[in-house]
Amino acid sequence: MENTSQRSEWVINLLIKVSGYSSILFVTLILIFLLREGLPALGVTPLSNLFGDRWYPIESYFGILPLLFGSLVVTLGALLIAIPFGIGTSVFISEIAPPWVNSVVKPLIEILAGLPSVVLGFLGIQVAAPLFREAFNLPTGLSAFTGAVLLALIATPTIVSITEDALNTVPPAYRQAALALGATKWQTIWGVTVPAARSGILTAIMLGIGRSIGETMAVMMVTGNAPVLPHGLNALVMPVRTMTATIASEMGEVANGSPHYQVLFFIGIVLFVISLGINIAASWVSLRSKTRAERVLS
Repeated sequence: MENTSQRSEWVINLLIKVSGYSSILFVTLILIFLLREGLPALGVTPLSNLFGDRWYPIESYFGILPLLFGSLVVTLGALLIAIPFGIGTSVFISEIAPPWVNSVVKPLIEILAGLPSVVLGFLGIQVAAPLFREAFNLPTGLSAFTGAVLLALIATPTIVSITEDALNTVPPAYRQAALALGATKWQTIWGVTVPAARSGILTAIMLGIGRSIGETMAVMMVTGNAPVLPHGLNALVMPVRTMTATIASEMGEVANGSPHYQVLFFIGIVLFVISLGINIAASWVSLRSKTRAERVLS
């Protein structure tokens, strides 16, 4: 019996190791493929052209700055909406809501997380874009603002889920001590509970950024797809094009091995590096918090 148990544990440990190493292998292979297909763009396209402000591949203009700044405008706009709503919803679910409200709100958030992005994009075209165009008197409702609102709907469930987990891991003794010292419930939440879960909240925000900047279908459908370099605050209400939307809309039309093809893969490298940096930062924040907690307990 003991040998059977040891053999089972050995098999389980082996499967876990294989799963972990295979994840590293797959990511490495993806990076190698992107580098192989995208780095030649640096040799055939001048840097002044590649990092220019005009994207018009038909005439060999491959400036990625409008696409990069378009992604940043939409992502930052989405975070300005998603962060307060996500953290506020998490605090409400974890600290304030009675159990029956919690049992209703959490499934709704999970349903929102499970909606396909193309469905949200369709709703954006049919409902959000005309509404924003009439409400703000805009020439078109297909703008960065519409894309930011949809991305906020996509990123909010991620922020809510991780932030709620972080709040639930705060020891009840922290709340009880604050209340015993005379703090109100709101003072306890914003002065004790939320600061104690700060690292988890930062991790949720970083993963929300990664979720937003990697979204494709929704932003491709509602942002207007105009590769124009944003200028000033008006950029939020003007059409833009993101890097992901450019790859999705143009990859099927280019010749294999052409400069346009290589530049699209170079954009993929940029996206990969940004996403990798965000995930590394989130992991670092989480590990730093865990190390600090272990040091305090020891």
